[in-house]
Amino acid sequence: MDNLDGVATFVQVVEAGSFALAAERMHLTRSAVGKAIGRLETRLGVRLLQRSTRSQTLTAEGHAYYEGCVRALAELDVAEAALDHGRAEPSGRLRVSVPEAFGHLCVAPVLLDLARQYPNLQIDLSFTDRYTDLIEEGFDLAVRIGELRDSSTLAARRLGTQHIVIGASPAYLARHGTPRSLEQLADHVAIAYSCAGAAAPWNATKGTDRNAQPPRIRSQVSMDDIQAIAAAAIDGYGLAWLPCWLLTRHAQSGALVPVLDSYRVRSQEIYAVWPKVRHLRAKTRVAIDALKARIPALIGE
Repeated sequence: MDNLDGVATFVQVVEAGSFALAAERMHLTRSAVGKAIGRLETRLGVRLLQRSTRSQTLTAEGHAYYEGCVRALAELDVAEAALDHGRAEPSGRLRVSVPEAFGHLCVAPVLLDLARQYPNLQIDLSFTDRYTDLIEEGFDLAVRIGELRDSSTLAARRLGTQHIVIGASPAYLARHGTPRSLEQLADHVAIAYSCAGAAAPWNATKGTDRNAQPPRIRSQVSMDDIQAIAAAAIDGYGLAWLPCWLLTRHAQSGALVPVLDSYRVRSQEIYAVWPKVRHLRAKTRVAIDALKARIPALIGE
C-alpha cells in the first residue's frame, strides 16, 4: 500500500495545473500537497514535476508515471464501484454543483433529506450560476438548466421542464392595470433579467405557438439574480418573468400574481449531469434517483 502514497495527490496536481488548486479540491493545505509530491519523488528517485514560481510542467518520467497512475486509479475506481454497488447504504463524499436560486429552493431540500436518510453519505453542495467543469473541478454531479453543451465525457438525465412565466405584485397591478394580451405589455415596465450586460428577451408564446413576435416592453431596472428580480416585483417595480417554481411560492402567499398565465415566456429543460463512468457509484445513483423523483413536483409538473 506504500506504493499508493501520494499517487492520487500527484494526479490531482497534474490535472489541476497547480498545487494551490489541487489543495483546494482535496481540502488540504498547499504545504501538505507539496510534501506529498516531495515524498513521492524521493521514494521513486526521480523528479516528476519541473516547478517554477509561476508554472509547473511534467518531466518525461513524470508524464510516463502520470499515464500509469491514471490507469491504475481507474481500475481502483471500478473495483470500488463494484463493491459499492453491493452495499445496502450509499456512503462517502458527494460533491454537487447547482445553480444558486434553484439549488437553494429545489435541490438542497432533496439532498438534505438524502443525507438524513443515509448517515454515512456526506453531501458537499456548491451554489454557483457559472458553468462548472465537473471533471476538472472534481464534482460527482451537477444540476443544469437549459441546453446542454455537447460532451463525450458527461452523461445526463432529464429531471423536468422549467417554465418561465410573468408575474407582478397586486399593488403594481392596482396602479397600472392588468395586461390582457402581449400587445398591452408595451404599456408596462419590466424588471429585466440580464446576463453579461445584455437583457434577455421574453419571447413569449401562447400554447404551442413558437412564431409569436417578442412583446415590446421597456425595462428601467435589470438584474442578473432571479431572487432579486422577484423581490423587486414584490415591491411593485414592474412585471417580472420568473421560473414557475419561484413565482408559485410567492403566488401562494399573495405577494405576486401570475399575469397572462396562458402565456409562457420560454421553457428550459432541467438535467442532472455527471462524468461518464463504467460503474456509477451508489452515492451518485441515489442522488440522481431522488432528484428525478422529487423535482417534477417541486417545479409544478
